[in-house]
Amino acid sequence: MDDNLRHQRDTSLAGLEALIRRGHQIRNVPAADVTRAWQQDCAAAINQLSGGSKAHWLARAYGDAFLVRSAGGGVVVEVDATEIVDRILGVLAQGAKTLSGMDDVTAASVAPPAPRQFEFVHDAELRPVLEQTFANSRDALERGEFGLALILSCSVIEAVLTDALDYARPGAADAPEGRIAESSFERRIAAAESAGLIRSGCARLPPVARRYRDLTDADGELRAHAPVSEREARIAAQVLRVVMRDLDPGR
Repeated sequence: MDDNLRHQRDTSLAGLEALIRRGHQIRNVPAADVTRAWQQDCAAAINQLSGGSKAHWLARAYGDAFLVRSAGGGVVVEVDATEIVDRILGVLAQGAKTLSGMDDVTAASVAPPAPRQFEFVHDAELRPVLEQTFANSRDALERGEFGLALILSCSVIEAVLTDALDYARPGAADAPEGRIAESSFERRIAAAESAGLIRSGCARLPPVARRYRDLTDADGELRAHAPVSEREARIAAQVLRVVMRDLDPGR
């Protein structure tokens, strides 16, 4: 296996192992918001590993994790949340086992390059920056660096909203309400909602996320007195995904 394929495999394997660790934590201390965010991240990882194909065995196994059949073969609608977590953990373990024993041929087919998330952004030069920042925010979240994760998620939200507003109002740059670059994060959110570019998903942002710029000092370092909880960081990540869907309905 060449170095590039080995890196793809190792990166995907590390991601699955991180999701498995989170799943065990969630199982012991369940919380609806945290569980939902974990399931969304699991779905994204499974989608990447299966190449976006719902027919792939891993995608099918993940979908089946949400179904429990009775002895007679019928689908049981009400399923215990802990049982679903256990089933998803089983699917992740299957994926990790497969990746661990993968050769260079299967690595190329099962672990494709990560899909481009920001093709909807009008500024082409901004797209790779957002891709990297988006990836860094997820990595920071997995490492437990919640302050950094929240800052990165919010900076991406602000950047994509600014891009959308610039494109939607190209002739308003000289008007006071058109000076997007001089607006606060709150005002950009309000402007995007008023223009119909996004819905009300940003209403879920916690107060610390709305003032995320204040969390860093002049050198861009996270201030010591600015703690951010895991829940706040995960909500910011969830809102980011909602905003991305609003701006790119075809996602």
